[in-house]
Amino acid sequence: MNINRLVHPGFWFGKTDKEEALRLARLGVGGFCLYGGTRTEVSALTQALRAASPHKRILISADYEDGLGRWLPDAELLPSNLALGAAGDENLAFEKGLLTARQAKSIGVDWVFAPVVDLADRADNPIVNTRSFGADPELVIRLAGAFMKGLGQGGALNSLKHFPGHGNTGTDSHLALPVLLSSKEHIWEHELLPFRRLLAQADCVMAGHLLVPSLDAQNPASVSRPILHDLLQQKMGFTGCISTDALCMKALGNEKQAALAALFAGAHVLLVPEKPFELLQFLNSQTLPHPLIARAEQMQNLLCARADEVPPLTQAAAFAPTDFSVRTAHKALTQKGESFRISPGETLYYLSVGNDENLSASPFLRTLEANGVQTEPFQGQPVGKLAILCWRRYQAFKGKIGLDEQEIRQVQQALPLGQESVTVSFANPWSVRGLTCKSLLFTYSPSPVFQQAAAEVLLGIRPATGQLPITL
Repeated sequence: MNINRLVHPGFWFGKTDKEEALRLARLGVGGFCLYGGTRTEVSALTQALRAASPHKRILISADYEDGLGRWLPDAELLPSNLALGAAGDENLAFEKGLLTARQAKSIGVDWVFAPVVDLADRADNPIVNTRSFGADPELVIRLAGAFMKGLGQGGALNSLKHFPGHGNTGTDSHLALPVLLSSKEHIWEHELLPFRRLLAQADCVMAGHLLVPSLDAQNPASVSRPILHDLLQQKMGFTGCISTDALCMKALGNEKQAALAALFAGAHVLLVPEKPFELLQFLNSQTLPHPLIARAEQMQNLLCARADEVPPLTQAAAFAPTDFSVRTAHKALTQKGESFRISPGETLYYLSVGNDENLSASPFLRTLEANGVQTEPFQGQPVGKLAILCWRRYQAFKGKIGLDEQEIRQVQQALPLGQESVTVSFANPWSVRGLTCKSLLFTYSPSPVFQQAAAEVLLGIRPATGQLPITL
């Protein structure tokens, strides 16, 4: 038995030493979770890691929740889950899963840590946000189930996350330990409903780093035997693989003790430790029950066999152009409040807020300009037509999601200076809270395709037919 196989280190392109990763592969870790890289870099690394491993098969995973474009610069950023929630279309959710799986498999990644089935319950949740399909459990079940079917048809493994539900929390578990204060009864009927209904399709369940006092007052879910063994395995009957969330996150404290506790709680995969060599040394110094290790290895054997059922496509085939994002944008964009239109020959003044990732507004502005609209940055003077562009979106380790007080003041001072105004939320729909907006447009994604669609809605070229999948 090889306890090293239970550990799946992370690899960050541009940061992690490749030779260290190859050493870990030779030590017999069970797989790697990849962050970043280009298609060529990922493909080359996955081949090298597999060649270095003593195992017949290892699992390569990634957080490709919105397609590969969230991590790879040469791949398309697919529509967010919340955009799919606004569109409400199972066929689109299936297609997103299928595209993601085919592209991931073509570069050597066979395990996608998705879908997120956390509910979009709270405006101040800094990490779930557009990763959720919406606030309604039935909508989440319907779309996440279709997405999982798409992943499976494309040959990729899935992972339901973050058990038992990360939506109704206000803390980023990358930075600190979130607390879910819901009652046991509410959790069963609300947060756990998507997990309960989708477990039969799940290759894996990822345990969240969050404290749920009504289920276990002492231990975070990812290291809690009452939550993983008693609830997930015994009461809910899940017999598949359980993975921790990334151990390098700051919610758990001592990494070695957390990993050990997770194994005894019921986990089979110890994901992305901060210090993998030290963790391997520590685990090998412990006397662990043979059935525990054997069960974890059995889980990985099953996943490896499942991952080989569908052969990968070539990169050329997997990344062939598609109009998927265009069709999703046309069905997802949501307009609320008063109608706002801009016509050829008019000037639209724009003010960007919450753009701490320096996202470009060029696709939005170019589409307007191509249709005869002049665009100008807002300079604080009275204008005819004004657009407030809100860009903030979830980002791990950031700890916040809404506009800050200074940005809200900036917008509130600007809005009265426009005879007509519209606020366009390109990512976090809750970013408009606290603003006195008469006209609102939600895209749920800052990708070029969604920016272009937003401009077309303002031009009156197409309607906004999406339904807001959250409560503002």
